[in-house]
Amino acid sequence: MAYPLHVAFVWHQHQPLYKSREIVKDTSGQYRLPWVRLHGTKDYLDLMLILERYPRLHQTVNLVPSLLLQLEDYAQGVAIDPYLAVTLTPETQFSLVQKHFILEHFFDANHHTLIDPHPRYAQLYHQRQEQGMAWCLENWTLQDYSDLLAWHNLAWIDPIFWDDHEIAQWLKRGKNFTLSDRQRIISKQRQIIRRIIPQHRAMQESGQIEITTSPYTHPILPLIADTYSAKVAVPQMQLPQFRFQWTEDVTRHLQKAWNLYTEYFNCSPRGLWPSEESVSPEILPFIAKQGFQWLCSDEGVLGYTLNHFFHRNEVGNLMAPELLYRPYRLETPQGELAIVFRDHRLSDLIGFTYANMDARTAALDLIGHLEAISRSLLELQKDGTALAEPWLVTIALDGENCWEHYPQDGLRFLNELYSRLSDHDGLELVTVSEFLSKFPPKVALPASLLHSGSWIDANFTTWIGDPIKNKAWDYLTAAREIIAYHPEATPENNPEVWDALDAAEGSDWFWWFG
Repeated sequence: MAYPLHVAFVWHQHQPLYKSREIVKDTSGQYRLPWVRLHGTKDYLDLMLILERYPRLHQTVNLVPSLLLQLEDYAQGVAIDPYLAVTLTPETQFSLVQKHFILEHFFDANHHTLIDPHPRYAQLYHQRQEQGMAWCLENWTLQDYSDLLAWHNLAWIDPIFWDDHEIAQWLKRGKNFTLSDRQRIISKQRQIIRRIIPQHRAMQESGQIEITTSPYTHPILPLIADTYSAKVAVPQMQLPQFRFQWTEDVTRHLQKAWNLYTEYFNCSPRGLWPSEESVSPEILPFIAKQGFQWLCSDEGVLGYTLNHFFHRNEVGNLMAPELLYRPYRLETPQGELAIVFRDHRLSDLIGFTYANMDARTAALDLIGHLEAISRSLLELQKDGTALAEPWLVTIALDGENCWEHYPQDGLRFLNELYSRLSDHDGLELVTVSEFLSKFPPKVALPASLLHSGSWIDANFTTWIGDPIKNKAWDYLTAAREIIAYHPEATPENNPEVWDALDAAEGSDWFWWFG
């Protein structure tokens, strides 16, 4: 039987918990940073709306639970972040502190793609850059501040929505924005955010996408299970003073993710994106016991597991492709799991390279690499003109941050890519579960020999080993022990304590520390 080359795109959508109950004592809380709201208007819905134009193409989307919860707060209008609060403040009431804040933070965007295309926004940006903040504080009018507030929020609205009548009018006018305009812009953002979860749900129900999940607040599960797992990849690593080893927390993060997923999508998840594609033998039984069927990691993890270094030729295509472009089977005491490993280079081309290329050239380059992979696999057969086995290329990456570097937020690139893939007889885009249901993995990896590592250099040094990161782990260990042994610190009596623990175990804080 002849097969096309199967390709699984997996887009990872994630934001850490920015909510802090310590600032505002109410049910909604206060958000410290605006990135859920801003990425919510720029990066989640449009990716699905573009894909929907090409029904032949199937993809996988990972929605982290901490992102879903925060999107829901913004959709309901109960989330307030400092950027949002000052946007909705009458300019006549701005304090000096607020003006400082506006000048410092309302240019938080890629100036090549989000600021420079808009003349008024670019004018304000270059005034601050060339004249300095002190000059702006002395010379700017209240209208300048109002326009900057409006433009920051407008620029983060994805171009796919620019045909909306109100948005088109704001873009055309360009200046002299009022408080009423800013209120309407925020209302428009909320309208977009409200569509994100229903759009994903509908496309999963239609079969075009598969939605996966991650551990609840995106912790590095191998380190939660045992910080000593960091020594597998870096034996000489200086670890924190105290060993963190709480497998109960692995179970809790998986269970809460599972429950939230079923609540939002009316079905059970099949796939798990382990945070930062971090895996270890110790966490596999917990994943299988929870009911997950497959997970995803990086080619570097597979390389260390197989004791094989993945070489590429002079044009960047993989040698020994048969090792990477297939799913594997992991046998655990709690049942079998399938695991797929992403092509690191192809994923990085989308994430870091193609933004700097012409959209058509970039799309043709990616398709050229996929065609080269197909040819290299065909050469292994030594006969025939079509693939005699089903192979799977996994391209998996962050689905939000890379688009800020693309013109028009990647709209032209994705349309160029998807239109060509839709017409390509030799390439078939599938969800991971679609492929696994038709072609279960034949090759087993001994679960005990799975390498402990992440997508970054197949180790955990991004989150542990630095003195400041280690200090954070020691603080977390101390807090965890207090919760474990305090008679009143139960999830029923003190749910907010456990919410804070979940947030503190998230990967992002350790990423930023040090």
